[in-house]
Amino acid sequence: MSGSAGSLGETRAGAKTQTAQGCIFEQGLTANPANYEPLSPISFLKRAAQVYPEKVAVIHGEQRVNYRDFYRRSCRLASSLSQRGIGPGDTVAIMAPNVPAMLEAHYGIPMSGAVLNALNVRLDAATIAFMLKHGEAKALITDREFSPVISEALADLEDEILVIDIDDPLAESGELIGEVTYEALLAEGDPEFSARQPQDEWQAISLLYTSGTTGNPKGVVYHHRGAYLNAMGNLVTFGLSHKSVYLWTLPMFHCNGWTFTWAVTAACGTHVCLRKVDPALIFPMIREHRVTQMCGAPIVLNMLSNAPEDVKVAFDHEVEIATGGAAPPSAVIEAMEKDGFRVLHLYGLTETYGPATLCAWQESWDGLDLQGRAAKMARQGVSLVTLEDIMIADPETMEECAWDGEAMGELMLRGNTVMKGYLKNPEASDAALSGGWFHSGDLAVRHPDGYIEIKDRAKDVIISGGENISSLEIEDTLYRHPKVLEAAVVAKSDATWGETPCAFVTLKDGEAADEAEIIAFCRENMAGFKLPKTVIFGPLPKTSTGKIQKFLLRQRTGDADA
Repeated sequence: MSGSAGSLGETRAGAKTQTAQGCIFEQGLTANPANYEPLSPISFLKRAAQVYPEKVAVIHGEQRVNYRDFYRRSCRLASSLSQRGIGPGDTVAIMAPNVPAMLEAHYGIPMSGAVLNALNVRLDAATIAFMLKHGEAKALITDREFSPVISEALADLEDEILVIDIDDPLAESGELIGEVTYEALLAEGDPEFSARQPQDEWQAISLLYTSGTTGNPKGVVYHHRGAYLNAMGNLVTFGLSHKSVYLWTLPMFHCNGWTFTWAVTAACGTHVCLRKVDPALIFPMIREHRVTQMCGAPIVLNMLSNAPEDVKVAFDHEVEIATGGAAPPSAVIEAMEKDGFRVLHLYGLTETYGPATLCAWQESWDGLDLQGRAAKMARQGVSLVTLEDIMIADPETMEECAWDGEAMGELMLRGNTVMKGYLKNPEASDAALSGGWFHSGDLAVRHPDGYIEIKDRAKDVIISGGENISSLEIEDTLYRHPKVLEAAVVAKSDATWGETPCAFVTLKDGEAADEAEIIAFCRENMAGFKLPKTVIFGPLPKTSTGKIQKFLLRQRTGDADA
């Protein structure tokens, strides 16, 4: 990725603070290795190996890796990449599920000075080929399970790249297609390799691609400083410690596992790897390993709460589970609490290293009933301690909205945990970061207590007869229907009203309902002008991270410009 740094600028605005001429605090006081080190999350692993060398760092099936070996293996990876001419400014991609090699890549690749590009394992060959070309990948580490799609993607590349096979014994299928296996590559490396700390903490550490609905995905570039700080913010927010046992139900390719790939190591906790999200695997692992924390998209909570009773293995301790996006419906929260989970609601985007805000719990909420707690939890809350600021404002005038829970504007964020920008896309970068704030595209309100609540994506607001209708509000009502498993609402063109709400509903197994029943339920729980006029039943299309693909639902409404 030789062009990545230059395309985003070699310096950042405000990087050098201006000081008054002759200021006594600037005379003879300079930064040197004794008092300044660029922040980087790769330092977490070296410390963990020094403090807890024999502690189990990684669990994968029957495999156990302690922190000393985790560090040495990561050093070997960095060393072997360096020996092959890969270093600062180069991109190394990886296509793998949540396996130990994926964790090691989060340290070994940046330890070599290169940039980590974790690929979404559910993408098609054409998209993967685009990412490898756009990111100028010099090497690709790939799990053999994905050899068919990777082989197809590689055939579309003009230049050959180094391909390294992960021959994971738990992989159920796939051929070895690379020049060397991952274990053989590590054997070439030096376990005492001296990690390359970034000369500048603004240096790129990771390249991640957004799952765009139209056109090519955008390459989001993270820097070492942001990765370090967001990991520390997660550590504080989630209460991670050396006693933590973290189960990897969240894809590590998604925002680098929301930076928990680094946060769990910073806490010296234990990573429990998981190749596939399956309740039949998750519940027994929670009990066996006494898992304390895990993360997942709302779809994961839905999957766990609706798992068959014979799959749900009881455990005698509380598990904290963090979720992002829309808050889980009250029925899901109730089911999760019954099974021994405590839900934490976070919000963030790929552009903010994952979690940026949390619904920080207030003691005064303890006495609320389930519906009351769910209502509080529905809010995206306040900023993580490592995010500088959040604001709800008019995106054109940048005037901040009143904190009254009614005035709606765009949610904006700023601070050290906002991306560098989009790779080779200065126009998109400038638009996203205009006015000194990152523009999320989410519409929200701010309550008098300072907590924010997202009402909708700007593009998902339904304008019916001149009235703005929140698709999220209708979805929340639909989720309260006892027969509804999943729901999504989009706009449908209407000759009279311009647009009307169209609901897509997936029913729970064994349940039956018709359009009239669903609309009648909504009528009992919301204003008449907000009612869905159409209800379509069936499974909902989702991205690999569990987000419902509303652009595909719009197409199903028959709107040609969806």
